[in-house]
Amino acid sequence: MDDSPIRLRSRPATETLIVEAGERILLRDGFPGLNVQTLAAEAGCDRKLVYRYFDGADGVVARIAARTHAELVRTLDATPPAGSESLRAFARESLSAWLGALRASPLTLRLMAWALVEASPLLNRIEAERSAVLQAWLRERRPRLRLPPSGDAVAINAVLLAAVQHLALTGEARPGSGGVALDAAGWARIEAALDALLAAFPD
Repeated sequence: MDDSPIRLRSRPATETLIVEAGERILLRDGFPGLNVQTLAAEAGCDRKLVYRYFDGADGVVARIAARTHAELVRTLDATPPAGSESLRAFARESLSAWLGALRASPLTLRLMAWALVEASPLLNRIEAERSAVLQAWLRERRPRLRLPPSGDAVAINAVLLAAVQHLALTGEARPGSGGVALDAAGWARIEAALDALLAAFPD
């Protein structure tokens, strides 16, 4: 007879174990490997608890996303304000900060990659929530500058933002992009290229 004590866990402790198990699975195996069975096995708990506490794997993914969004907020908030005096300077500061925040959060990049290959209400909501994180940070940091009368600053910024996000995703999966190695020297080249591209940004 096994006389070892029964380990009793509180609900919050078990939820944390399951969420952390989901994070490990995403980082190690990618999203195809994340389901109720693998979550329970990784967390060392009964599958019923994944359903009871999270209503299935989607609930765990939603909790992981919430944690990554909080991580993005912390990283962005740690970026010192540059005191931008122009829209061009503000765009440069913002793009660099967002690129750094994405590169510092491998789980965010895994969720972004997942949303590129699969459409679902959950993933759409996660994408919208991440966008809201960035927009809220931009509103808080943006200086009181008017949009220029000529040029489409919003569209230019959208194109550059998409490029930055693609590079962050590529850097997570491949050693380079478009002939540029995404190592320390390569990322320095990317930063310099942003400066050159932003010359077209209305000031």
